[in-house]
Amino acid sequence: MGTVIAITSISLLPLQNLDDLTPTYFIGILKAMVPGLLMTVYEVAINQLYDVAIDKVNKPNLPLASGDLSMRTGIAIASSSVLMSLAMGIMLRSPPFLLALIIWFFLASAYSVDLPFLRWKRSSFLTTLYTVLERGLLLQFAYFIHIQKYVLGRPIAITRTLMFAVAITCCFCFVISVLKDIPDEDGDREFGIRTLSVILGKESVLWLCVYVLFIAYGAAVIVGITSSPYLLSKLVTIISHSMLATLLWHQARTVDLSSKVSTLSFYMFIWKLHLVEYLIIPFVRL
Repeated sequence: MGTVIAITSISLLPLQNLDDLTPTYFIGILKAMVPGLLMTVYEVAINQLYDVAIDKVNKPNLPLASGDLSMRTGIAIASSSVLMSLAMGIMLRSPPFLLALIIWFFLASAYSVDLPFLRWKRSSFLTTLYTVLERGLLLQFAYFIHIQKYVLGRPIAITRTLMFAVAITCCFCFVISVLKDIPDEDGDREFGIRTLSVILGKESVLWLCVYVLFIAYGAAVIVGITSSPYLLSKLVTIISHSMLATLLWHQARTVDLSSKVSTLSFYMFIWKLHLVEYLIIPFVRL
């Protein structure tokens, strides 16, 4: 669901007026969305294949960790997903989009596969780098350029609205990549994965993430006040980000760091804020 919302949000940014909302445009989004969803399936599958032992401690209900799916089935899902994704990318005849899928495949593999110089998830820095590169940069630029040039047929032009989307999404990517390790600290410590939660402690990491989002929301409000020439865009940008900052502060103060249920709930709350941001971004016109 998150990938669908993200792709839809990004694909709306190249639109210049309502006349662009043609059947060709909607078909173009659907054609580009399917390989992205398949690559997401590969990303999840390859991660679970290499994390079975850790997931038995941290997330025992996952299909492979619980034994509901066999390793052979997991390998089949990962392999078929990535091959279908790349095949559909070739069929779209969009070189930037195909390149993005290939990079996405290598990034997802580098994050999870346990080989020399890979398994980036062992490092908090590389984990953050992976998330920012993939979700913050690659996904945004790939779909924007593909829709703009290969669906709408316009010259490639990077807009200020796209750069706003990239900036605030990168902030969320950083926060999510760091915050996700708080509920998993016990398993990560046991298996020697030195996340920021293991190194700095849960409380420090929690408030680091909260302050990063506060800065992002504050910057968004300033952008709405100073940069948007449209009244509706100004109002949506200013009011929505002010409300979200207030909700974030209230929720952060209620987190019980000694409770895995509480920290996991806050992590999922941040994901909801991230998805809400994708709903707001198409209204931000700069």
